[in-house]
Order: sequence, then C-alpha cells, then structure tokens
Amino acid sequence: MSAQMIVRIDPELKAKVNNFARSDGKNVSQVVRELLEAYVQDRDIGSYVDELWDRVGNKLKAKGNGPADIQRIIDELRSGK
Repeated sequence: MSAQMIVRIDPELKAKVNNFARSDGKNVSQVVRELLEAYVQDRDIGSYVDELWDRVGNKLKAKGNGPADIQRIIDELRSGK
C-alpha cells in the first residue's frame, strides 16, 4: 500500500507542474513519484553496484564464461593481458 506525503510548494510552481504533467498525460502524483524514485536511485550506490555486477555477469555469460572463470578473468585484466 502507498503512503501519503504532504509537500508545500509555491502556487506558481504547482500550476506549472500541473500543466506539464497534463501535457505528458500524467497527474502530479505520478510526476512526483518518478522524480523521487530517480532521486533515490541516483544516490543509492548499492543499487548502482548491483546493476553494474549484473551487467558484468551478463556479459561474461554471453561470452560463455561461468563462475569458475571469474578469478582467471580478473587476474588477466589486472595483469593487462
């Protein structure tokens, strides 16, 4: 279930946000949720590292490498081979 949050903003800003949201086919709540999610994602280093490891793992798998190959690959990269 969603939680409610009250935010106070300038009336002029509120009008602009309403207009932009409407032109995008969204409501203000959707816009605020998206902005907050992006804000947290940009600052959540743990999620960034997890996504990075997922990308690395997927590239290794695509090349036919498995868990047993990881240390060898790391050693090769560190030695510049």
